[in-house]
Amino acid sequence: MQLLAVGLNHTTAPVSLREQLALGPEQLGRAVGSAREWFGRFGGQEHRGSDEAAILSTCNRTELYAASAVPEPLDASAQFLAHYHALNFAELRPHLYMLPQGDCVRHAFRVASGLDSMVLGEPQILGQMKDAVRTAEQAGGLGTYLHQLFQRSFAVAKEVRSTTAIGANSVSMAAAAVRLSQRIFDRISDQHVLFIGAGEMIELCAAHFAAHHPKSITIANRTMERGESLATRFNGRAMRLADLPAQLAGFDIVVSCTASTLPLIGLGLVERAIKARRHRPIFMADLAVPRDIEPEVGRLDDVFLYTVDDLAQVVQTGMESRQAAVAQAEAIIDSRVQSFMSWVGDRAVVPVIQELHESSEALRLAELERARRLLARGDDVEAVLEALSKGLTAKFLHGPQQALHRAQGDERARLASLLPQLFRGRR
Repeated sequence: MQLLAVGLNHTTAPVSLREQLALGPEQLGRAVGSAREWFGRFGGQEHRGSDEAAILSTCNRTELYAASAVPEPLDASAQFLAHYHALNFAELRPHLYMLPQGDCVRHAFRVASGLDSMVLGEPQILGQMKDAVRTAEQAGGLGTYLHQLFQRSFAVAKEVRSTTAIGANSVSMAAAAVRLSQRIFDRISDQHVLFIGAGEMIELCAAHFAAHHPKSITIANRTMERGESLATRFNGRAMRLADLPAQLAGFDIVVSCTASTLPLIGLGLVERAIKARRHRPIFMADLAVPRDIEPEVGRLDDVFLYTVDDLAQVVQTGMESRQAAVAQAEAIIDSRVQSFMSWVGDRAVVPVIQELHESSEALRLAELERARRLLARGDDVEAVLEALSKGLTAKFLHGPQQALHRAQGDERARLASLLPQLFRGRR
């Protein structure tokens, strides 16, 4: 089995491509099942159904983690991502990273620890990875290899966070949204703020904006109950998402982050809102992938639209002060990767050891049965024991001797140097 990770993230692909590969929580289980079926097409009958798969999909990345015995599993995984999302592979391939074995393990550890995030050291990714693993397990995608990989990823993340300052002085996406809005409006306290969605990211953003005491806070969500619950925490009000077209013009700051697969705010809607606002500026932050706001909206003169990629430039603030923590974290990860790959190596020889035990046991039982027959007919005990020991020795040495006779050149020399080590027992 070969471990691998294939995917793209905020450093290899723009948001316009990431949103095409993004999968909502309700889509992950089916995608995991499809990935395992895809591997099944490439493997032999003896490996069918043994492949493992898990998919992590956030606004910053979509990654397929797998353990597979099929030939060329990296290529098969990359082809799967293109096929599943109906994308041209030749156009997708330059944006993908394809990481085998130890590189895959290191990547998983770095992702879980927040070292590969847009916001260095941010803790959200660990929860997102745990959710992805839970979904993969429910879909039957986890086996021995991926289960161990992710459990160790979580342990490494905990160690990195508890022994380094990797999360210190980090600027969150929510804080970045506030900073960008302050470039447009001197005082947030004079503005009406609308949040679209009611998930964790919106909750964080609402907390950051609420600290600046805006004139009003409104939560627009498909489910009124969830929207009202969040709005109450920030002394705001809730509205139905369906009422957005009629009320958009009343907001100065709009922050959106939903799991919608299609844009919620189109160009025409914003054009009408700007006209009703008499061209007063409006700040819009689209933190969703796929995007909630049509990108064409950003071309309007009185609209300042920012995506997650735009906010990335802001969140790099304070990076220098965290470089020492990064070095510490990388050292921890390197050590844990070596440990994990040793475990993988041990797993690889388990079938060989099992086969040796089974064949040795068969030889032992055959010789033991022969000795019992000799004893039953009255042969001398010492002679039977002598024959038993010689028979066992001859049978155990038969295979290595045959291998030496058949081998030629360098192969024979390697066997000649290796066999004494294998048969050097304790005395």
